[in-house]
This record gives sequence, structure tokens and C-alpha cells, in this order.
Amino acid sequence: MASNKKDLRALRAEIDSLDVELLRMINARAQLAVDIGQLKKESGEDVAFYRPEREAAILRRVLEQNPGPLVAAEAVRLMREIMSACLALERQLCIAYLGPEGTYTHLAALKHFGSSIKSAPASNIEDVMRDVEAGRADFGVVPVENSIEGGVNQTVDSLRDSPLRICGEVVLSIHHQLLSNVNDISEIKQVYAHAQTLGQCRQWLSENLSHARFIPVSSNGEAARRAREELGVAAIAGVVAADIYKLNTLRKNIEDHTGNTTRFVVLGNSSPPPSGKDVTSIMFTAPNRPGALHDVLGVFSAAKISMTRIESRPLRQESWDYVFFVDLEGHSDTETVRDALLEIEAKTSQLKVLGSYPRAVPS
Repeated sequence: MASNKKDLRALRAEIDSLDVELLRMINARAQLAVDIGQLKKESGEDVAFYRPEREAAILRRVLEQNPGPLVAAEAVRLMREIMSACLALERQLCIAYLGPEGTYTHLAALKHFGSSIKSAPASNIEDVMRDVEAGRADFGVVPVENSIEGGVNQTVDSLRDSPLRICGEVVLSIHHQLLSNVNDISEIKQVYAHAQTLGQCRQWLSENLSHARFIPVSSNGEAARRAREELGVAAIAGVVAADIYKLNTLRKNIEDHTGNTTRFVVLGNSSPPPSGKDVTSIMFTAPNRPGALHDVLGVFSAAKISMTRIESRPLRQESWDYVFFVDLEGHSDTETVRDALLEIEAKTSQLKVLGSYPRAVPS
């Protein structure tokens, strides 16, 4: 027993020594960030303090070189927080997102930028974009598609006319919790949630809360806020919302399908340079004639460019005419993608490159 206590003391002493060294090294990194920020300010040029392609490269290196036993996702999360704190010493970023606090978009913003940001929740997706366009926020985060419910139409439609560029993406695993200020599910008469969330929990709600009314609201954060204020109601939201709004978790993980994920895009005023593993998002309208879409997609096939997503939306101006949104592998600054886009431009009525950006780092 005495030997075990001695070994335990020795291991704890080693941890204490490592903690001191970690603190020294993190502060050394922070000082370098301060020095870099000062050099950027002294240059007098309009320099970018946030470099998405560099952050992506660092996080990919963490994934590749992490020896364990810390799991890769946790190593990435820790490094992202260190980078976030260091960047805030250069310049704290203001991030607009679909609010209020506790939404999945809020979680996506924190996952992508870390917690050392100034948050700017907005009441709807258009307001997120307006905040970035007007310079009230440096970047905005909005949902673009869900693995179960498909595209987020409000985002897709707003991207048509926005001058903003997609400069990043976030993929978030979605787990829905039933939250309320009551203690028993039998007391629930109404359930608030975003319309897509209600769709993702349709079967569970039918089997367990068939007596309740299901009311769509602007966001799951708003649902949680209402659940805090009203009696006999519940909200469907994430685990963070339970803490923020002091609600009881009546049921956990009530989504109908495992593997439910939502993809978010980060919006800014420019696209970053290539990172080596990039996505380019475009939109185009094809002439209203047989084979027009086939001709466009054939360009990607001939250039051996993989498409990871294609979605169509009706044009507002004309009946039965559509705009197509496509995500493809590669960066628009690379020769292969650039040449393909030039060829597609000649085959379409309208082509808009929405942005090229690093592929989300798995975590």
C-alpha cells in the first residue's frame, strides 16, 4: 500500500510539472500571436487576422500526428480553443449566428471559431447576412442542409442575392433533448421547436406525445426560451440550451435517426486561398431546353471533378425554371476547377461562385 501511494504521488508530481510546462508553452504561443498581430497592424495594409486555410491545416496536422491516448476529436477541440484564445489577443472576432443562445447554429459557431469570440445572435438568417454585410460582424454562421430533412431553403434562397462568400463549413452531430420547466412528460401540452427539428423527431413525438400540439418557432433557442417562460410546454433543443435556460431534461436523444447531422456554412467577405482539401460551392441556371443540365454536369465528369451535393430551387421570376446549387471538390483557384467553371459559364444562363473554402475537419 505504501508503495502504491508513493507511485501515485510520483505520477501526480509529474502531472504538476507537465502542467507548468503546458502553461509556459501556451503563453509562448500566445506571445507569438500578439507579435504577429502587432506586425499586421504596423503594416498599414488591410490584412486578414483570421486565416481559415491556415487553421484547417493546423487542425489536420493535429489529426494526423495525435499519438493518443487522447481521442482525435478531443485533441482537435483543445487545439481549436488554444487558437481561438490566441487569435483573440490579435483581434477578437465578432460572429453572427442564428440565435438566440443555445441554438445548434450557436454550437456550430463555437465549434468552428472556439469560445474566445464576441457572439452576435440574430433573429433570422437574413439578419445574420445583413450583420456581416454591414460590418457589424466579421463572419456569420448559418445552417445549409440536414442529413435527414435536406436543404435549409431560407439559407439557399438568401445566398442567391447576397454579396457574401462562403469561407468555411461546420458539420455538427445533432442530438435533440426534450426540455421543460415541469418534471413529468405527462404535463406537456405543447412542444416548441424549429420546423426541421420537429420533422427530425416526428416518429418519437407521435409515439410519446400524441396528445400535445407541436408548434414551429424560429429556432430551438427560441423554443427553449419559451419553455422557460410558459407552464405545461416543452422545447426540443440541444444540451447547451438546458444549461442556458435552466430547464429539466425530460428525455434525451429523441431524434428518429442516428447519424443525424447538420452542415453549416461560414459567411464572410472573401474566400480563403487553397488549403489542399477544399470545397467550391456554385449556383447556376441552365437554359430551358432538353439536355441543358446534362451538358453542365458533363463538364465536371470530363474534368474528373467530384460533386458532393446538388440541389435545385425554383426561380422566383419564372414558373418551372430552376436554379441549381452544387458543391464540388477542389478550389476555384486551381487550374482544373477554374477551367471547368469557365466552360460551364458558357453553357449556363447565370453562374455564381458562392465560395471556395477548406473542407470541415472531422471532429
